Amino acid sequence: MQTEHHPWSPAALRRQMSQLLVEDPPPIVTLHPEGAAPLALLCEHASARLPRGCGASAADMAWLHTHWGVDLGAAPLTAALARRLDAPAFLGGVSRLLCDLNRPPAHPDLARAEVEGARLALNAPLHAHDQAAAEAARAARVTAWHTPFHAAVEAGLAARRGQLRLLFSVHTFTPLYLGQPRSMGMGVLFDEHDALAEELAAALEAGEAAAPDGVEVVRNAPWSGKDGLIYSPQRHGRAQGLPYLELEVRQDLLEQDDQVERIAGRVARALRGLGLLRGAWPTA
Repeated sequence: MQTEHHPWSPAALRRQMSQLLVEDPPPIVTLHPEGAAPLALLCEHASARLPRGCGASAADMAWLHTHWGVDLGAAPLTAALARRLDAPAFLGGVSRLLCDLNRPPAHPDLARAEVEGARLALNAPLHAHDQAAAEAARAARVTAWHTPFHAAVEAGLAARRGQLRLLFSVHTFTPLYLGQPRSMGMGVLFDEHDALAEELAAALEAGEAAAPDGVEVVRNAPWSGKDGLIYSPQRHGRAQGLPYLELEVRQDLLEQDDQVERIAGRVARALRGLGLLRGAWPTA
């Protein structure tokens, strides 16, 4: 399986993962594979890339640099966290419009049929009237992108069994979704680990109190983990016996490199202070 290791600069990663058509993009990008932290990072919606010849129309391509195609700012934030925390990170290598790595293979939005009412030529074969043809196209998409990403994450986590205590997934959200404004700045998503999520949210709020910048922290918003929307961290957390959480950050808080570093600093401090991880950090 093809994998890709990336330079450390969040700015360089932002540029690389924003490329649109790539000859042979890998299903997964790894950062800091030798990281010694007691947690691992996931970023399933890191990339806007599509493989050449995938069937995307010009209209499809226009969606790639919106929140429909990529979690804007998530890749550089993940890179900054990986560097600050000395943590391994696993990032999706292709656009969520091609294959949503944070959805199960049978989910309708694995490769959505449309965006805001506009049909996607890219995914038309997966939604054909011929059910057998549609199922074959879906199976091919899963085999090419979904399966290798999750197999690589599984292997990477298994290789660190005994080192890791937490799996942490990084996402971003748009401040305006289908005409509805969202004022919150960060959301901690969870399903089974309510107390851990509350501890992290409170730590993030304490960071806001110490250096106020108006970033409101909420629980299970703008999406709820209890609605089944944290598939990837749930899948791998359960498989490895690890607690798991997902972070959502409003994308306009990550548009500039200094913003990325500011948010990364707050999140890193909150993670380092979690009781679950206390005493597990490597000493210099």
